[in-house]
Amino acid sequence: MQGLFILIFLAIVITIGVIAWRQEQQRRQVLLLWAHGRGWRLDSSGRKDWHKNWPGLKVFDRGHSKSSKNIVKGAIEGLDVSCFDFQYVTGSGKNRQTHRRGVVILGCEFPTIPLQIRREHAFDKVGEFLGKDDIDFESAEFSRRFYVTSSDRKWAYDIIHGRTMEYLLGAPDFGIEFGFQEIAVYRTGFNQPPQHEQALDLALTLYRLIPDYVIQQMKGR
Repeated sequence: MQGLFILIFLAIVITIGVIAWRQEQQRRQVLLLWAHGRGWRLDSSGRKDWHKNWPGLKVFDRGHSKSSKNIVKGAIEGLDVSCFDFQYVTGSGKNRQTHRRGVVILGCEFPTIPLQIRREHAFDKVGEFLGKDDIDFESAEFSRRFYVTSSDRKWAYDIIHGRTMEYLLGAPDFGIEFGFQEIAVYRTGFNQPPQHEQALDLALTLYRLIPDYVIQQMKGR
């Protein structure tokens, strides 16, 4: 009887594995069609050069056993675009947890300064109590809903002006980072093409909202 239970268990495990594999193949085909529709290319292999290419982005600093796949690369309005699945692990043993992110990175034509923007959560209040404060803005609603950090407060105020705050208050819920010369937009879970499109639209809008005087200042650095 025990042997029968083992065979049933193995059959269930194999079935789940086959279903997951088929779903992944179907998703990859959808991503391939989306990439070709834009004139972009899909690389189904992985990469581990995030810190080499984007050393200013903190999204790649988390956890261990990091990997990425389904990398779509192309360009829009003369700017490089990379869209991909990013995965990392925290903890070990029974506390091991796998985290998945759908990431879109838009290259900029001028240097930028690292800056992080995300939705505020309850734990941030604890951080404030311990003296780990974020950057506040003129809009009380924006400051209440978003957690913003940067080593350069002037840069943050230059980038996040009134129109930017108004846009972000109505934008989809993504994490946002400026690196040394790029904008990264990401979310929990791997992206389907519609989420990649949303993230790309958000990155492009933020790029277009950067004031001309800021761009000229950064080009002159």
